[in-house]
Amino acid sequence: MSDEIIVHPVAWPPAPIKTERLELRKSEARNRVALIDLFASPEVGTYVGGSRPRDELEQALPEVPGQRFGFFVVDLNGTTIGMITLDRCGPERKGHIRPEGGEHELGYMFLPQAWGRGYATEACAAALDWFADAHPGEPVVLSTQTANEAAMRVAAKLGFTELERFEDYGAEQWFGVWYPGRYPGTPSD
Repeated sequence: MSDEIIVHPVAWPPAPIKTERLELRKSEARNRVALIDLFASPEVGTYVGGSRPRDELEQALPEVPGQRFGFFVVDLNGTTIGMITLDRCGPERKGHIRPEGGEHELGYMFLPQAWGRGYATEACAAALDWFADAHPGEPVVLSTQTANEAAMRVAAKLGFTELERFEDYGAEQWFGVWYPGRYPGTPSD
């Protein structure tokens, strides 16, 4: 497998992505309150550096948050339950498959009331399928605290392969990679 990064021009935002139960789409002003709830939640903040004060978020979040490439809100029956990001990793971050970085990293957060129902796996699989079509052959990385057992299960279900573990943010981190077309049970090259 080549270490070359291939960049393809991709129109953003894409048309909404529909799964069996969910819709992934660009952020709109109506998502602001749900995203503030997400970032202010102590439960959600457990493995991502903590929650942020609601009043700080009210001032900091723009009217339409997340207006950037790779930022999807996740809706269930018209209600926002979470978000997914596919952001490029800078070289200063720990965990890379290339020394110069530049890989896209999958990130996601869901409101606690949406936990335990398979929504994260369903939504992330849809985002990865979209990414594989938009960026053929390009891998995606994921990093999570090893203590976050739910995130570790999602990574396994999605077909991420562990590359390394390291200390960061005061905790052990798991770092893995996903290659387009490889899901659990798919033979590797």
